[in-house]
Amino acid sequence: MDHVCKKMKPKKRIALVAHDHKKEDLLEWARYNRLLLAQHELYASGTTGRLIEDLVGLRVHKLQSGPLGGDQQIGAKITDGEIEFLIFFWDPLEPQPHDPDVKALLRIAVVWNVPAACNRATADFLISSPLMREEYERMLPDYESYLTRMEHQPLA
Repeated sequence: MDHVCKKMKPKKRIALVAHDHKKEDLLEWARYNRLLLAQHELYASGTTGRLIEDLVGLRVHKLQSGPLGGDQQIGAKITDGEIEFLIFFWDPLEPQPHDPDVKALLRIAVVWNVPAACNRATADFLISSPLMREEYERMLPDYESYLTRMEHQPLA
């Protein structure tokens, strides 16, 4: 599969998402990394975004709450190239009513080669990377041949 490059500017567009039992972890992480996060453009699902604004003091583009479609909105923004980075503190031990949306969001992040952290350790490594402060060429799969192939297949 061929690839195309998409430049990520030094000011990254980062989505912050956390399940209910992980919100405090994300808030603590955001407080600790407040100065680094302030250098970027932040997006979040509804409740998480409000908490980050109120308790951490960072400006956030707030979308819907996760169960009300926020995860899907973030996925759509990743697909459209509007979000380039995903920090998603998800709770693997607690069943979520919107688990299919969660799986879809993580799948979209992988499909579009978006850096994604699902826990604090990975988020720490990503946010502290020197690549966060500079332009980065993210390789994207060229899905043109896939789309062309799908157009020429008969409908079942």
